[in-house]
Order: sequence, then C-alpha cells, then structure tokens
Amino acid sequence: MSIQMILFDLDGTLLPMDQDVFVKAYFGALARKLAPRGYDPKTLIGAVWSGTEAMIQNTGEKTNEAVFWDRFAQLFGENAREDLPYFDEFYRECFDSVKDSCGYDPRAAETVRALKQMGFRLALATNPIFPAIATEKRMIWAGLDKQDFELYTTYENSRFCKPNPDYYRDILRSLHVAPEHCLMVGNDVGDDMVAKSLGMEVFLLTDCLINKQEADLSIYPSGSFSELLTFVQERK
Repeated sequence: MSIQMILFDLDGTLLPMDQDVFVKAYFGALARKLAPRGYDPKTLIGAVWSGTEAMIQNTGEKTNEAVFWDRFAQLFGENAREDLPYFDEFYRECFDSVKDSCGYDPRAAETVRALKQMGFRLALATNPIFPAIATEKRMIWAGLDKQDFELYTTYENSRFCKPNPDYYRDILRSLHVAPEHCLMVGNDVGDDMVAKSLGMEVFLLTDCLINKQEADLSIYPSGSFSELLTFVQERK
C-alpha cells in the first residue's frame, strides 16, 4: 500500500550525533546547573539514568514524565520534586550549550520539507525520554521547527518508549493511521526498525548508524537522505 505518514527519529537521524559525546556534554551541563541545589554530580547522573531506565520499562499506566519523577523521588526523597522548576530552567537557559556536541546536516530539514510539500503527513518519533522543551530545542538544532510535524513525542505525552512496539501503536492511534500506510525512518536498528513488526515500512538512515545487536542490515532498505527520497517517491 502507499505511504501516507512518515515518522522520523531525531537523534542520529535528523540531528547528527555521536551519542557518547552528546551524553557527556548533556550530563556535564546538567550537573553544573544543579550542583548549587546540593546534587553530587555522580549521584545525579546515576539517578537520571535510573529514571531513564524506568521510562524505557514503562508499561503504560502512567506518562513517562510521572514514571521518571517517581523514580527520582524514590532515590532523593519526595522533596526532590520541588526541584522540577530547576530542571525546566536548565532546558530553557542552559541546554543550548550542548548543541556543539551535535552535528548539523542541512539535508535533514531539506528532506523533511520536501516530503511535506509532496503531501506526506509527518511526525517526529523520537524516544520520549526528554521534556517537550528539550525536544523542541533539538529540533531547532537540526534546522527544524515543531510546526513541521503533526506530532512529536515527549515524556509528557507518551506512556511507552522505544523499542517497545506499544510506543509505535500509541502514535498510530493518536494519528489515526494504519501501520501499512506508515514509514519509520531512523538510524538505530534496535529502536527504530522494530516498527516493521507492526506492519510499517522502515528505512534505515546510515549516516549515524547504531546496530548494537549486530543485526543483519540487508533486510532493511537503507542509505542516505537522497536514497530515502527515492525510496519514498517510488511508494507514493
């Protein structure tokens, strides 16, 4: 069947990055911001990782945001919830300092807008472990804007994470689209190509490829942005 909706991953797909470099810069900036609140950097980073793991294991009873803060409060006490405004302030005022840890590829925004002009519906299916403000800023770093997408997933509006297939099922329900009319574009074999199990078409963008399980890549259409455009045009 023809493709109507295209879902894009963000980190490593539309926004070039080495995840290790990005995470180091991100945690360094976050630790500096929250040190005056009494957070030991190593303990804080461990807690954020723990909260992230809790979100990845989320079974859907709560939003990812609630799951993260429940875990954070377990580790630091209920009073830690009062520091949420300081996290928000970090993303508003300090997160842009992390931008230099990422790359920039003008073909990303060019491809998104070309596909939109061709009449495709677009959504940003980025793993929803960040608040909306952090996702919106990373879109800007990639030369994009939230108006480019019908939906973008964040920890506030999501109940699952990749690679859980329910993450993709939730998106399909929200957008009222059948999986056979969707294409998922991403760089992470484990997180993004799982959409194929639901009946969606997939395309593996290989510029910042992640293949932790060393899976056979020959089963996935793959390539660069130009090859993605050709692949989509053939299925319109």
